[in-house]
Amino acid sequence: MSPSAAIDGVLVEWGDRLFYPGNRIVKSRSPRLRSLQGRADVIRRRIEATVRRAPQAMVKVTGGRRGMNAIAAHLRYISKNGRLPIEDDRGMVEKGADAVRDIARQWQFGGSYIGGVSHRREAFNVMLSMPRGTDPLILQEAAREFAKIEFADHRFVMVLHGHQANPHMHVSVKAESKDGKRLNPRKEDLHRWRETFAERLRELGIDAEATRQATRGVVRNYPDLWRKRAGEEGRERVPRLERKTGAAATESRKSAGHAWAVIAQALRESPDLHDQRLGLSIERFVTGRSLDRQVANKAAARAATGYRVDLVAFDVARTWRKAGAACGRVRFAC
Repeated sequence: MSPSAAIDGVLVEWGDRLFYPGNRIVKSRSPRLRSLQGRADVIRRRIEATVRRAPQAMVKVTGGRRGMNAIAAHLRYISKNGRLPIEDDRGMVEKGADAVRDIARQWQFGGSYIGGVSHRREAFNVMLSMPRGTDPLILQEAAREFAKIEFADHRFVMVLHGHQANPHMHVSVKAESKDGKRLNPRKEDLHRWRETFAERLRELGIDAEATRQATRGVVRNYPDLWRKRAGEEGRERVPRLERKTGAAATESRKSAGHAWAVIAQALRESPDLHDQRLGLSIERFVTGRSLDRQVANKAAARAATGYRVDLVAFDVARTWRKAGAACGRVRFAC
């Protein structure tokens, strides 16, 4: 195996764990690159975007509505009671209070009947946003393509809030699909939604990424909307901690620091000048972030004392467990 192929193998092995934990699959209409070099180049691009701190695409589930009364109230809220254009899953764009009521009736009687009050969530409210300065119309187009991919079998409506400093899209999606299956978003789904949204933005020329907080070295606890509103109104009894301090968050940062250290060391050993520069960029990035610096410093210390990664000897087809067992033999930063 050539050194370049071995480095590509390291990038794919450790980059997948850094950027795609849980073997997430991003839904896309574009063909996937299946060669080792193609997959490694995707990881290189994601590394470059992360270390230069590309704007992060945000996707949040802001709530789920139990019953038609709550769903109708939310539709009135996001459309400002019909004053803002509301677009449905068929691409129809309407305005006015009557149009909002018509959509509510279609959702109530189309498919399983939705009562005024329900014991289960009959709709989910999703908000998609980017940092201020993003073109609202491009954000709207990216959100439209995102919804067509992720909610292809569901009824949904979208409203652009472009009048605020931070433009964002409200998407309300009916929980029951057209074939009777119910939407039940989990943490892994939210990660995938962010990546799908970011990919749509990049296709439209907007610099966007969807990197996990642990990968970026971010430890901030972002408050839920209900907490934020409760705090503003003085109703929040127990404020949420500003930093993530739990065991799971600590372990995630440690794993991310480990992966960054291995990738940086591999890139430093590359004969390609661009890879070497990218490895140095990773070191500067990790130094300035809240990653597990002890792990990264351990890798740097090994390199300084003459230890080198035997890239040619590293078998890129090994499983995670086998690679971990081989750490001592190939002098990886473990």
